[in-house]
Amino acid sequence: MLSDLAIAQAARLRPIRAVAADLGLTDDDIEPYGRHIAKIDLAVLQRLTDQPRGRLIVVTAITPTPLGEGKTTTAIGLGQALARLGKRSVVTIRQPSMGPTFGVKGGAAGGGYSQVLPMEQFNLHLTGDIHAIGAAHNLLAAMIDNHLHHGNQLGIDPYAITWSRVADISDRALRNVVVGLGKKEDGPVRQAQFDITVASEVMAILALTTSLPDLRRRLGRIVVAYTRDGAPVTADDLRAAGAMTVLLKEAIKPNLLQTLEGTPALVHCGPFANIAHGASSVLADLIGLHCAEYVVTESGFGADMGFEKFCDIKCRVAGLAPDAVVLVATVRALKAHSGCYSITAGKPLDPRLAEENPEDVAAGAANLAAQVRIARLFGRPVVVAINRFPTDFPSEIEVVRQAARNAGAFDVVESFVFAEGGAGGYDLAKAVIKACEAPGKFAPLYPLEMSLREKIETLATRVYGAAGVEYTPEALRQLARFEQQGYGNLPICMAKTQLSISHDPKLRGAPAGYVFPIHEVRLAAGAGFISPLAGDIRTMPGLPAHPAAERIDIDAEGKTVGLS
Repeated sequence: MLSDLAIAQAARLRPIRAVAADLGLTDDDIEPYGRHIAKIDLAVLQRLTDQPRGRLIVVTAITPTPLGEGKTTTAIGLGQALARLGKRSVVTIRQPSMGPTFGVKGGAAGGGYSQVLPMEQFNLHLTGDIHAIGAAHNLLAAMIDNHLHHGNQLGIDPYAITWSRVADISDRALRNVVVGLGKKEDGPVRQAQFDITVASEVMAILALTTSLPDLRRRLGRIVVAYTRDGAPVTADDLRAAGAMTVLLKEAIKPNLLQTLEGTPALVHCGPFANIAHGASSVLADLIGLHCAEYVVTESGFGADMGFEKFCDIKCRVAGLAPDAVVLVATVRALKAHSGCYSITAGKPLDPRLAEENPEDVAAGAANLAAQVRIARLFGRPVVVAINRFPTDFPSEIEVVRQAARNAGAFDVVESFVFAEGGAGGYDLAKAVIKACEAPGKFAPLYPLEMSLREKIETLATRVYGAAGVEYTPEALRQLARFEQQGYGNLPICMAKTQLSISHDPKLRGAPAGYVFPIHEVRLAAGAGFISPLAGDIRTMPGLPAHPAAERIDIDAEGKTVGLS
């Protein structure tokens, strides 16, 4: 089979105006960015406000290996399959960060014959939204240090500045830095740090905003530091939020692209799910729901991560509710959850993973059962999609099918969208259409009136399987301060590893009975959530021993090579 990039480069793309027309969008609704990409004007939402909403399908997964298990590929393939069945469908997915693109993944546009195109632009700069987010974030950081340099009229405690700087490249050397070295006019010397841009609160804000005025309000509420008396200092206090909004005036508009089969795809924002809420933008979903019968979106990593946050954070903001959930599983990942195999990005796979071994699949199936249980907590039917690999055996597939049924899945189907595109997703699409009609009432996991500790402990015990939560003294002080300052009614956005349902990436399968540790709690007042940090979680990734950047290049004809 051809590489993902070769398949993408051989495709014949439709003019972007024709793709827009499939969604009922006119030339006045879009702003072309070349021939195959466009921005969508937010006025579309007002024009289509009386249109009935379509169905919202959320694609999530079991706990993935570091290689990923095809969640984005499944979402794209499902959108293509729905279109082949005569349904007006659109896929809404996140824009990938260049950190993973040049680090582990080498690209995140789907795979095989279920991709979003143009693949090279999708994986790299696209329309510059992530750059705009980084510029807005770093403008605020610069204005903090400028305020200190010019007399610090707000009385900011230099040791209580919580706002970092950002870069959209994985670079561990920037995790802890010292700024202001040099002469006195170079600014005050202090310790600081860099996060990856997609971990920025500005990214989370842009993904959750519902309008340009809402964006301005949220940016103004960002808490960047505390005074010596412990009072919060906001972006509005520094008079920075207006300029930040101007920098994001174009980035707020969702991007229109197309799948390999020419169906519409909305690509917007890219918050990480192990740090932020891990979902594409509210605006993209709302536009899609007014323009299509079925909107297929994805949430980051497993159901314990992105899907829980989708329901408890994004749905509250947007007034949305999923009609059906698709949970992606692979034989490979379930074998890894047995504890008998190690999968490391950049290293060859253990050849035993390709051998028939239904016993190891059964041993790892506890993770599938746990993730189905988590997804079902929110009241909507769960369709398990078995993402088929050529190395899978019928005996292993049957183990997965039985485990999913026993866990309460609405249906279990095999998906061949990687190799066959939309044609390989007919069974999945038909199952999802039925699931959308199934009875059941969506509800978030906890009421916002709960205390912050009660919300954290609800997640730890009901979602992560822990016996209880252990807090450091500093974490308890932070929780008490946030509640005292009026932030106690915010939802929780847990920052933890994506490689386990627990906080520890070494705990595979479905851990239970352990103590869930919280060592720090952060406030994202603009985004509107509280982020407890569990375990060893990094907001600036590092590159692997052999990053994907080593194989990405330009050939003699000027074509990109090495993206995947």
